[in-house]
Amino acid sequence: MNKYVKYGLIGVVVIGILAAVVYFLKQNSTPVELYKTETAERKDIVNKVIVTGKVIPEDEINIKPQISGIIDKILLEEGVRVQSGDLIAVIKVVPNEQSMNQAAGRVRNAELALSNAKLEYDRNKTLFEKGVISNQDFNNLKLTYEQALQELKNAQADYQIIRKGSAGGSASANTNIRATVSGTILEIPVKEGDQVIQSNNFNEGTTIATIADMSKMIFEGEVDEAEVGKLHVGMPLEISLGALEAQKFDANLKFIAPKGVEEEGAVQFKIEGDLAVKDTDSTSYVRAGYSANASIVLEEKKDVLSLKEALLQFDKETEKPYVEVEVGENEFERRDLELGVSDGIDVEIVSGIGEDDKIKVWNKLEKKSDED
Repeated sequence: MNKYVKYGLIGVVVIGILAAVVYFLKQNSTPVELYKTETAERKDIVNKVIVTGKVIPEDEINIKPQISGIIDKILLEEGVRVQSGDLIAVIKVVPNEQSMNQAAGRVRNAELALSNAKLEYDRNKTLFEKGVISNQDFNNLKLTYEQALQELKNAQADYQIIRKGSAGGSASANTNIRATVSGTILEIPVKEGDQVIQSNNFNEGTTIATIADMSKMIFEGEVDEAEVGKLHVGMPLEISLGALEAQKFDANLKFIAPKGVEEEGAVQFKIEGDLAVKDTDSTSYVRAGYSANASIVLEEKKDVLSLKEALLQFDKETEKPYVEVEVGENEFERRDLELGVSDGIDVEIVSGIGEDDKIKVWNKLEKKSDED
């Protein structure tokens, strides 16, 4: 045998042996890529929206003074329950010098007018008794005198009100600020010694106290425009408060704003719900301004076939949902789906797959060796 042929055969054998060894090592060291699978299951699916907001009293009443002055005394504290008519604070009147001068001048003019009317009345009374003047003329003089007397009383009363705050001219020179409704004092934004301004047509005045009925609370929040179309008045709300995590409060949606407000590029609509507040102890007392979340159920399905939304795939052209179902070892076929209610994690499967179908987890692989 030619030596070249001999060496050639030996080379071929060696290469074959090396190739066999490499193939054997590769088959035993490289794992087979297999996709994980999951199955659909029956469960309850609730589609709900969470609205952030706060709890506030339905009505807040601001108590304002009817006369300007300085806070002399504050008799109650914030958080105290009051009845209508309860005394909250006392204002000491600081008279305006110009107004006092005008009032004093009016009193002086009234005194002069009264003095003149009294002289005429006394003189003509004697004449009337002697029959010199008629009854009609005497009655006119008497009326003038009585009117001058009444004008003096009115001028003196106005002067006392400007000077001391009351027509009676009390020695304490003050006026009382009382509660106009029953409720809880939420805030007293003034202190003793602060100057306050009366409420009138040109000025809303200084707020002495804010009172609200804490048994009538509402939830106030904002809903995105994508969700507001699914809401309607009368829907039930479940309210959770940040300060009272262990408690839930029921409410009913009573108001949806007809106009939205743009905030940071998104349109928000205000909603309000009546909050059912029961008489509870101090540890669960609902305070005005608590931050709160309202859970609103938009749609709910009981015991339906569901699948995790993460398992869904979408057709690039039609954007219709589908999954891949295992038909053999690491072999899958496409199944188009009809979906129902979703809660953001699970989605209802109306048709397309069954409970026993193994669904491909398209974004997860598991390694499997040939020896397994």
